[in-house]
Amino acid sequence: MSARDAILNRVRHSLGVQGQDTARQTAAEQHVAARQRHPIPDRVAGKDATALKQVFREQLEAVSATVVDVADAADIASAIADYLRGTNRPLALRVGDDADLAAIDWQAEPTMEISSGAARPDDAVGLSRAIAGVAETGTLMLASGPDNPVTLNFMPETHIVVLDAGDIVEAYEDGFDVMRERFGSNEMPRTVNLISGPSRTGDIGGRLVMGAHGPRQFCVIVVNTKD
Repeated sequence: MSARDAILNRVRHSLGVQGQDTARQTAAEQHVAARQRHPIPDRVAGKDATALKQVFREQLEAVSATVVDVADAADIASAIADYLRGTNRPLALRVGDDADLAAIDWQAEPTMEISSGAARPDDAVGLSRAIAGVAETGTLMLASGPDNPVTLNFMPETHIVVLDAGDIVEAYEDGFDVMRERFGSNEMPRTVNLISGPSRTGDIGGRLVMGAHGPRQFCVIVVNTKD
């Protein structure tokens, strides 16, 4: 018996399940397939795209994140450069193999240094693209993979995320619908990171400390092409 089998057998024993309980399995499968939605807060329920974007911004700014609106993808490079200059950060980015980020016209900022691949310990700024933005809590949903390595979300002190305005949704359930649409209903990326601002903790002496487990600065570039 493997360690996994031993653990599962203990769980079954605690639940009073013996052998293959087809009724419980059927009930579990039906529960998963139903994808029951939870109550949606009034601040986002039924709101139009403009209102959702405003709530999304307010939720992020309330936790010390920066939100920058750009008219279209042609403005992304300049928006990133302006943010980095304004926060006294180096004009150097680590970015994955994301096709949309690769299509950015980096020549608009010729002094910007672009490095590809997973983050390294000495990287100051990481750039990622989000699958969706959840207005309910100002949360970014990022899928892992070589196009957007998870290390970019945590290692650099500054994390910049690009998000299409059309991918801002009401609630988490909507965000996971977007995820399923991209990857397939029965497939998921290895990791989905939900990010709602820069890293912080108040565990030590009740004092708020930024950057405890990840980036100290968090910036979202909202591209309005899909409005």
